[in-house]
Amino acid sequence: MRPLHLLLLAVLPPALLRAQHPDPVRPALRWFQDAKLGIFIHWGIYSVNGTDESWAFYNKKVPYADYMKQLNGFTASKYDPAAWAELIQRSGAKYAVITTKHHDGVAMYATRAYPNVGTYKWSMPGHLSVEAATPAGRDVVSPLFTELRKRELKCGAYYSLIDWTDHAYSAFTKDSTRYAIKDDAFRWKRFRNYFQGQIAEIATQLQPDLWWFDGDWEHSAEEWEAAKVRSMILEKNPQAIINGRLQGYGDYATPEQNIPVETPKAPAWELCMTLGEQWGWQPYDTNYKSTHDLIHIFADVIGHGGNLLLGVGPKEDGTFTPGQVSRLEDLGKWTSKHAEAIYGTRAGLPNGHFFGPSTLSPDSTTLYLFLANGMSGSVEIKGLVNQIVSAEVVGPSTPLKHRVVGKISWSKVPGLVFIDVPQDALDPWMTVLKVKLDGPVKLYRGEGGY
Repeated sequence: MRPLHLLLLAVLPPALLRAQHPDPVRPALRWFQDAKLGIFIHWGIYSVNGTDESWAFYNKKVPYADYMKQLNGFTASKYDPAAWAELIQRSGAKYAVITTKHHDGVAMYATRAYPNVGTYKWSMPGHLSVEAATPAGRDVVSPLFTELRKRELKCGAYYSLIDWTDHAYSAFTKDSTRYAIKDDAFRWKRFRNYFQGQIAEIATQLQPDLWWFDGDWEHSAEEWEAAKVRSMILEKNPQAIINGRLQGYGDYATPEQNIPVETPKAPAWELCMTLGEQWGWQPYDTNYKSTHDLIHIFADVIGHGGNLLLGVGPKEDGTFTPGQVSRLEDLGKWTSKHAEAIYGTRAGLPNGHFFGPSTLSPDSTTLYLFLANGMSGSVEIKGLVNQIVSAEVVGPSTPLKHRVVGKISWSKVPGLVFIDVPQDALDPWMTVLKVKLDGPVKLYRGEGGY
């Protein structure tokens, strides 16, 4: 991930159209569009001292050698992949993405690829991984994937195309490059063979349902051989989906940290956002988003047809802080209560029809209204041509009264719909209404003329 001061909304470039799938919405994307919520796990040696993941040495906040000494402190001594999977399931998430390798080059899975040796010699020779070079001494990704799949949750692999440790990679620290590719094409080829070898390993060992690439901004699609990488992945697993950070060869957009004002035009999209202020664990990062804010962010995202990928960072021993656990459990209580308005739905009403997020059932005959910030009293819908069959509060299934005002019999302009929501029917975090329509939703989008 990019550091906070570099965060921009990452929308797919026009080159997405080069992605090799004729259908603008690949069938493999259906589960992703239905899932709505994922958990993003940044775990690596940076969690030993609680420093910026990879960026700490790149931005020269700490010397590279000091950063890499964290290899000696990574133990995973309390890591319980079953407990992780249970927490993820309790949160209401339908998939999880975990780092298999960040920009620092340290693999979290059982790699057998040999990096192109640089100036720093890690504590054990050979492969640069937590299995080979840390006290943990094991692959920490495979066990989590096993536990997730036991619970029918999808598995995602974060992989950084960048590798600032590998000596054949062109960059090293900020304002410092090792060589220009045009001057040493063979050296770049050595690195390309290395990272593509790791992708082949991950595809074979872990068989991810989802690939979450990062770091593509440092080189072009041609330099990464992005088309080849995509083909490698889909040849191994035709149902795998790929995020939009493969220089135009991905399937969906990945805005970061901020909800897009304009909904991305890609076939699907996902907002990746930290629970606190950092991706990985840092001791002073305790300013977690409130349950209220998380639910409102989530509702806003799914109301515009996106997914939320919520970032958490375990400590080096494999434990999550109580604050992270409590937020995920609170989120799960709310998602469980309102599941029918969340999973499998599609983007709701366009802006202007309702003052808050909304979703629609796949057949567009049921509308779900998310009442932001404790909204109660009379809730208004504008421009709804349909007749309402029934309205109720999701969860307790409390029936609600509605009325139409301002409708002129001879005009095509629909009246204003008001649904009365009593105070005692409100959810403590966000109330959701279920509005059954007499058919697929029809909306008036005119200027209110005769």
